[in-house]
Amino acid sequence: MAKVSVVRDFSRTFWVANVMELFERAAYYGLNSVLAVYLTIGVAAGGIGASEQAVGFLQGIVYAATYVLPILGGALADRYGYRRMLLVAFSLLATGYFAAGYMSAYALVFLALLVMATGSGLFKPIISGTIARSTDERTSSVGFGIYYWMINLGAFLAPLVVSVLKGFSWQYVFTASAAYTGLMLLPAAFLYRDPPRPESTKKLKDVLLGAAEVLGDARFMLMIVVYSGFWILYFQNFGSVLWYLRDFVDRAPVSAAVTSLLSALGLPWTFTFDAEHVTVINAGMIILLQVLVSRVVKERPALPVMVTGMTLGAVGFACLAVSRNPWVFVAGIAVFSIGEMTAHPKYYSFVGLVAPADRKAVYMGYAFLYGVFGSLLGSNLGAFLYERMLKPALGTPRAGAQARLFWVMFAVLDVLAAAGLVLFARRFGEDTPETRRRAARVMTGVYALIALLGVAFLIAAVTASPIQYKTAVQALIFLLLGGGGLAINRAARA
Repeated sequence: MAKVSVVRDFSRTFWVANVMELFERAAYYGLNSVLAVYLTIGVAAGGIGASEQAVGFLQGIVYAATYVLPILGGALADRYGYRRMLLVAFSLLATGYFAAGYMSAYALVFLALLVMATGSGLFKPIISGTIARSTDERTSSVGFGIYYWMINLGAFLAPLVVSVLKGFSWQYVFTASAAYTGLMLLPAAFLYRDPPRPESTKKLKDVLLGAAEVLGDARFMLMIVVYSGFWILYFQNFGSVLWYLRDFVDRAPVSAAVTSLLSALGLPWTFTFDAEHVTVINAGMIILLQVLVSRVVKERPALPVMVTGMTLGAVGFACLAVSRNPWVFVAGIAVFSIGEMTAHPKYYSFVGLVAPADRKAVYMGYAFLYGVFGSLLGSNLGAFLYERMLKPALGTPRAGAQARLFWVMFAVLDVLAAAGLVLFARRFGEDTPETRRRAARVMTGVYALIALLGVAFLIAAVTASPIQYKTAVQALIFLLLGGGGLAINRAARA
């Protein structure tokens, strides 16, 4: 096969799309690298003053929306055109980011971030679709490699800018994200051209029918639920990990070491290790090691590679449990990042093995559902446990023991998810009527448990004084997930 040239073999539209991806991801990760901290800072210090649990609720909904909305976004882009929907997406993104930074009420910030999430949901399928349609069999591997590199480059650089901007004003962080996405209206309007469309495109009705088919496949949904255990840990990096770094870790040794290194290089900058650098470490590790890791695991089966990656993720969180030393903290985030880049690329190969042979393309379109479960459960669970386990222990002799227990719980959850994936492959790996029946029984129990959690949350919300409206909304979400899952599961078995 002829060598691919990044200059000659890719069109202008391909490069415009990648630049858009770079700036959109910079906006997203720049803000989210510090969002959980900003929202919990007191109003006098420039924040919102929300509780950790309220922030977990907000993040769970917003992050889940960014995974669900691309289903509709892809159908709308196929119908109305990529360029037109890009203009809508960037308008929503810029508006949402800017408005969120200048709202002082929790509910209004929530609403503004949902506007942002809507723009993100419209944007995602357009760019991935553009990359797919502007490459061919010979260039697609390199093309998507460039695309993923742009994602992580944005996630690496933007938080470094945030570390400077927040020193002036928290509003500047939101304004920067709004500027990144607002500026992309120019290339969307004047440089981007719709790539060739396929002969047939999905209508909204087809999308909804496909969703019903996939959601009704208990075997596939069981795999999604099991793998979501790893992503519960991932979403801690935008919530409980940041609060833990702020409240429990002495960051001074890392700050001093990096400042000394910069000085030795002739750069008279004072470095302060803070929340945004968690995202920098994660993205930086992926930029440095993803190619190497991909080469090592390229020819290996999906399941053992995924289990290895998930286990490394558990080791990373175990590092947080071992010590509150800042260098151990950095090592823990780095190890988790290696686990992420090991497990996740092979996930799509595993989905291909699990999906029915004649429906692989349809099922691949819903492989992202791990992010819905992971964000909803992870953001809420992390915030709930942090507020009840770690926050009361802050400044007390039991702080160390509580911190160890907190992170060990997440590490054990990840180990259970890895073991569950092995068990799934053994008991449900083959697509047969019997494995489908067994999976349906298991998922009936899972959905029933989610519904019961919803009932418990609802009782707790309405019996509290005053009524806890956020908890009531959480309860309704669990009831919808559990009840809806039971209904779909029952309909599929009928």
